[in-house]
Amino acid sequence: MEITVHGTGELTPGQHRAWHEAMDSSPAFANPFLAPEFALAVGRHRAGARVAVLREDGRDVGFLPYERGPFGIGRAIGLGLSDCQALVHRPGITWDTGELLRACRLSSFEFDHLVCEQRPFEPYVTGTFASPVIDVRPGDGDYPAWLRGTYPGQAKTTLKKERRLGRDVGEVRFVFDERDPEALRTLMRWKSAQYRRTGRMDRFARPWIVALVEELSRLRAPHCTGVLSVLYAGDRPVAAHFGPRSSTVLAAWFTAYDPALHRYSPGLMMHLRTAEAAARHGVAVVDLGRGDKEYKDWLKTRELRVQEGFLTRPHPVALAHRLWRGPARGLRNTVLAHPRLREPADRLLRTAGALRTRAQDQDHY
Repeated sequence: MEITVHGTGELTPGQHRAWHEAMDSSPAFANPFLAPEFALAVGRHRAGARVAVLREDGRDVGFLPYERGPFGIGRAIGLGLSDCQALVHRPGITWDTGELLRACRLSSFEFDHLVCEQRPFEPYVTGTFASPVIDVRPGDGDYPAWLRGTYPGQAKTTLKKERRLGRDVGEVRFVFDERDPEALRTLMRWKSAQYRRTGRMDRFARPWIVALVEELSRLRAPHCTGVLSVLYAGDRPVAAHFGPRSSTVLAAWFTAYDPALHRYSPGLMMHLRTAEAAARHGVAVVDLGRGDKEYKDWLKTRELRVQEGFLTRPHPVALAHRLWRGPARGLRNTVLAHPRLREPADRLLRTAGALRTRAQDQDHY
């Protein structure tokens, strides 16, 4: 196995084709976060973005996009943003992890949404987690019918709220592929306010993430297309979602709504309309991403499994990095896995977010 390393913008058209063919070889690789277009977009905003290309018998057979930081600390490309990670490869290909790290000049490689059955990585997995998905055509029916049959009370309540929204605010309409840049800016403002309100890190306070999302919103490629969906009441945007899609998978990425209309549950309406419209546009699966949320438990038709861990080789920097990152990640996973811990932690974050917002408002005044 020959392994070469390239900048994301240095791949040839032939390598792009080989990468697409590897994606098409397995449903596990159908996620748009695994496409070369996503890696290329991240690479335009992250200086350490690289791609390791595995070559066997004169053919490019595997691709690992990653980011290289100081001291050879590596991470899956877009770690913290990407909801799917993998070494995308042709069937039957395997690799030596030590050779891979040496070729990439890495002491460690961190991942948190690795697709399962990446066998050479399995000894380095520290946890496996559910990643809920929606099959937009479950069984022989459609998703709305499945949802009404599985959760009749919840579905009835949501539809009732949608009718009330139409009466109170304006006729409800849904645009699956909205091209208005102002709608995207509105979504980012809502999401940024939500992050601050709930005490989370505000991703949209980071200019490179804003620039990445704006670039992806303009991207139109078979394996990675940016899709902005908006729910309107009259001419007023009520909720919005932005995420990339491949030919068969739509990744649920950033969803937010107008907080003034929260009593109508616009977020749930948004997810339902998105799943229904995705089916009409050829999508088979909406990937809701790893994480325990009540709305995901209601919406999902099944679960995938994703893994997190640290691929390492004997090196003092790798040991120090794992000792630093491992306990914090373990504590976070423990809190998220137990409702008795998760709910107080969530309340604490919300209180801290409210206090921070109030202090910022007073400073502004």
